[in-house]
Amino acid sequence: MGAPKLFEPLTVGSLTLPNRIVIAPMCQYSAVDGCMTDWHLIHLGQLALSGAGLLTIEATAVVPEGRISYGDVGLWDDNTEAAMAHTLESIRQWSDMPIAIQLAHAGRKASTDLPWMGGRQIAPGDTNGWQTLAPSPLPYDPGEHAPLEMDRAAIERVRDAFAVSARRSVRLGLDAIQIHAAHGYLLHEFLSPLSNRRDDEYGGSLENRMRFPLEVFEAVRDAVPDAYPLSIRVSGTDWVENGWDLEQTIAFARALEQRGCGAIHVSSGGLDPTQQIPVGPGYQVPLARGVKQAVSMPVIAVGLITEFEHAESIIATGDADMVALARGMLYNPRWPWHAAAHLGATVSAPNQYLRSQPHNYPGLFGE
Repeated sequence: MGAPKLFEPLTVGSLTLPNRIVIAPMCQYSAVDGCMTDWHLIHLGQLALSGAGLLTIEATAVVPEGRISYGDVGLWDDNTEAAMAHTLESIRQWSDMPIAIQLAHAGRKASTDLPWMGGRQIAPGDTNGWQTLAPSPLPYDPGEHAPLEMDRAAIERVRDAFAVSARRSVRLGLDAIQIHAAHGYLLHEFLSPLSNRRDDEYGGSLENRMRFPLEVFEAVRDAVPDAYPLSIRVSGTDWVENGWDLEQTIAFARALEQRGCGAIHVSSGGLDPTQQIPVGPGYQVPLARGVKQAVSMPVIAVGLITEFEHAESIIATGDADMVALARGMLYNPRWPWHAAAHLGATVSAPNQYLRSQPHNYPGLFGE
């Protein structure tokens, strides 16, 4: 009997992952002026010992005004790069887990307070607040300060900032880059007809709405070495009538694949406060399945995947090529260990932890 599908290796570009478990990016709202702190070393360090196939650094802003909050991580200058370098250097002394980064711009959902401080949007001029940017001057919520509509210069500036952050990522030795085009942030705002009301070449038709996200992808692709693993995270639907949907997501995925995208991570929602999300275990898996049937690049499923057998079935049935966990990993940072023990697979663990191998799973950590 072969190894469980969840623990089979997978190659994306020049990177081979030891298994199909991805730790999704999770904002920690604990940076100072975009710089990682010791919290990120603790947080990412313990996840790097989990045995997952890939660890993804949280949404990392390519420009200061692209942060979701004033506590967000950035990678836009030498200071933010040096802080991340310190964190990565420390982690890599003890873990060889592949590490990816998610590059992002929050668009009209930027300039917010920390979640545990209420998470409200902070108006420009108030402490820790700034003017937001978006494809159209429409706030996420009617009570919020309206974003400025991006002109051609702003579009080019953000596109180029993604490329600069990509070059910094490669210099840091990060193993892969994911571009954030989901959850109502800037690139998703350009994609959805609910937030993009432009009448120029960046708005209107699906082709026009995809134009800026594709330009960002191409700029990042051109900034990194050949075969360097690039992926993108999308919302498969807005869960709002007449919004972004699976059919448009598939068209976008095909356009990305033609341009060399290595994998696509399918989430959903986040663009409109009137969304009606049918939350439940695996509620986004059908979106991943729909995309996977249309493209050949690996597809990542995410969303309340917490049970070992459920994760295995998603891979075994071909609904997706990888599964991503976020909050489940915060709750149980050794989830991959327990999944391997349950499914009869092996997983990597540091020498310092080998003594924890259960007697009833003698092969958990290999021979």
